[in-house]
Amino acid sequence: MAKRLCVFCGSQKGANPIYAEEARQLGRAMAGRGIELVFGGGHIGLMGVVADAVLEAGGQVIGVIPQGLVERELAHRGLTTLHIVKSMHERKALMADLSDAFVALAGGYGTADELFEILTWKQLKLHAKPIGLLNTSGFFDPLLMWIGAAIGEGFVKEKYRGDLVVENDVRQLLERMMPTPTVSRSAYAGGRL
Repeated sequence: MAKRLCVFCGSQKGANPIYAEEARQLGRAMAGRGIELVFGGGHIGLMGVVADAVLEAGGQVIGVIPQGLVERELAHRGLTTLHIVKSMHERKALMADLSDAFVALAGGYGTADELFEILTWKQLKLHAKPIGLLNTSGFFDPLLMWIGAAIGEGFVKEKYRGDLVVENDVRQLLERMMPTPTVSRSAYAGGRL
């Protein structure tokens, strides 16, 4: 079972308050399921919202941030663990290594960069970890249309469509990406638990 979820999301909160609310819901749901957060280490935007929600719910948060962003006073100082690295490349590699699954929330260029890099790594079989999108208020609908067009025009193979789990609901997304283990009646009845 996956224990650490890497969240890619905006360094801004966005124009609609629903984005921050969904980030809070994700953070609380993760902590409630014992899933640790791995993220970019910032205290601002949706990054800060999801990290604060996990921490407030008693969960564990691992941040990874380049020294240059620490110097700009963007690092979250209340995390369980904060890794300070030299570059954005090192940041993304360490976040990937520390994580069992990945999910993107609403965001800008950085979020898209992280999402597509991790999708590309999966396509190249550099990892086999689940990747998801929390499609709050249809934010990713244009991106999903583009992916459909890329598949339709032969730039992406159809078999890679399934590499991305898309849900509008936090709990459904987590359940599809990181299913809760079930206890069989026979295991319980046999005294093994």
